[in-house]
Amino acid sequence: MDRIRIEGKIEFDVVEQASERVVAEMPVQPGILNPYGSVNAGAILWFADVTATILVLGPSRPTEGMAGFPLCITLNANFISNRKDGTLRAVSTFVKKGKNLQVVRTIIYGKNDRLIADVTTNHVAAKAPCL
Repeated sequence: MDRIRIEGKIEFDVVEQASERVVAEMPVQPGILNPYGSVNAGAILWFADVTATILVLGPSRPTEGMAGFPLCITLNANFISNRKDGTLRAVSTFVKKGKNLQVVRTIIYGKNDRLIADVTTNHVAAKAPCL
């Protein structure tokens, strides 16, 4: 079989960051679309996971190999609808802000606050750098 190269580009902006909530916006662009022209489910999950991780990190900024990085250990996603254009907005809030486990709910919205996905992630602090 011939090798097939698939490329994409995912990027977004954090537009609000507080201790209990993070809001981010991701433009719908060709690098995140599936063959049907709507946003790839993986891009939606990545957007939700990274936004949730920013919430858990708080004012800290991640660095390569940092101890205590909030690893996502469980992710549950419900995809409700999708978009072919415009901007997606992620809103992450804590469900549980524990000492060892943080649970975050991230809602992804499209145009006119249309529900795109409801994602829950569980995070634990890494004790050592990932190999």
